[in-house]
Amino acid sequence: MERNELRPLLRRMFPRQRDSLLPALHFLQQELGHLPEWTLQIVGWHLRVPASEVYGAATSYAELRIDPPGDHVIRVCQGVGCRYTGGGQLLGDLIAALGIQPGETTADGSVTLEETPCGFLCPAAPAAQLDGHWIGRARAEGLIEHIQGTV
Repeated sequence: MERNELRPLLRRMFPRQRDSLLPALHFLQQELGHLPEWTLQIVGWHLRVPASEVYGAATSYAELRIDPPGDHVIRVCQGVGCRYTGGGQLLGDLIAALGIQPGETTADGSVTLEETPCGFLCPAAPAAQLDGHWIGRARAEGLIEHIQGTV
């Protein structure tokens, strides 16, 4: 999507109302994989929402990201059920294996590691999402094997 295409698209899809902010951001996240700065500016102009509010929304929700993700995205559930059944250990194992913290991408751009407050897979905890697909009873080794294509 080009800059000159975004404003007409927003006009067609989202009314110029403040309550369209999150739907518009979610739509752009889905389309672009992240929210580049120029999209935040255009959304703010279109919806007449201050830039600080647009940026605040884009950085406050775990589902939204302003930096481009790696080739693979791992999101580890940190809800109570997952933490109780090993979600913290799973996250720690991934941090150790990948050498990055949640919210970071590996130096080669291959993996982005994220946390999510709840994946709603409590019966299959600990849960992790790999490239948009949830995996129950997740293990760090299994997730890394998937990324490396050895599974």
